[in-house]
Amino acid sequence: MNPEQYVQQKAAASGSSFYYAFLFLPKPRRAAITAFYAFCREVDDVVDEISDTSVAHTKLAWWQGEVAQAFKGQPTHPVMKALMPHTGTYQIEQRHLLAIIEGCQMDLEQTRYLDYPGLQRYCHLVAGIVGEVAARIFGQTDPATTAYAHSLGQALQLTNILRDVGEDALRGRIYLPVNELQKFDVKAHEVLKRQYSERFTALMQFQAARAHGLYDQALALLPSVDRRAQKPGLMMANIYRTLLREIEHEQFQVLHQRISLTPMRKFWLAWKMQALGRM
Repeated sequence: MNPEQYVQQKAAASGSSFYYAFLFLPKPRRAAITAFYAFCREVDDVVDEISDTSVAHTKLAWWQGEVAQAFKGQPTHPVMKALMPHTGTYQIEQRHLLAIIEGCQMDLEQTRYLDYPGLQRYCHLVAGIVGEVAARIFGQTDPATTAYAHSLGQALQLTNILRDVGEDALRGRIYLPVNELQKFDVKAHEVLKRQYSERFTALMQFQAARAHGLYDQALALLPSVDRRAQKPGLMMANIYRTLLREIEHEQFQVLHQRISLTPMRKFWLAWKMQALGRM
């Protein structure tokens, strides 16, 4: 299996909504975003799949070294071998990849966020930076598009957080800010034990409204000159915002189940944006 086949398999196996947005890209851009997404999956999987924190730290440190070595012209991992030919073309910098690894390290070092600014920092690293790189690969021409990409990344990550509250609780993690749990009188042990309440629903409504605000902000920030090029990001926005509305429709019953969209529905939402330009 060559590096290109490896990253293709890694991206497709994830089943992520991001994969559907890649399908409509021209081949060179699709190859670049697939390799970049595979990198994100590799470092994220370190946190999700390695239960020993010290081992996970060691693995992420290895990835930091691999990124540095790759930018010196000596990649060893298939993902970096597939990604490096695209870094110059799409202005993917070493700092971008190291920031994503830093975000994954945060997952190893803390299971709570005291307030939203703290959570924003995490979202910036694991999603905002990803959005910034993706926008470059998609064909960004206006520097203002970077602000759009960061807002959209925050919105997508918050949607992920709302979807995964129950799954994260099983790992002892709560991404909802502590001071906002207190504001709505939701106790951490209630979330960890996956107990529903009207207070929990109110908290989730508050979080969903914030996410919707970020989607609106992102769309308002996108320069018209880059709208066509950024269609893959708009596809992701369409898919994830539809998921957010589905979570709302299900009354935030996310503690005992993972609410999701079918592959066919994701493909339809992506195609609708590609063909009709509508969300």
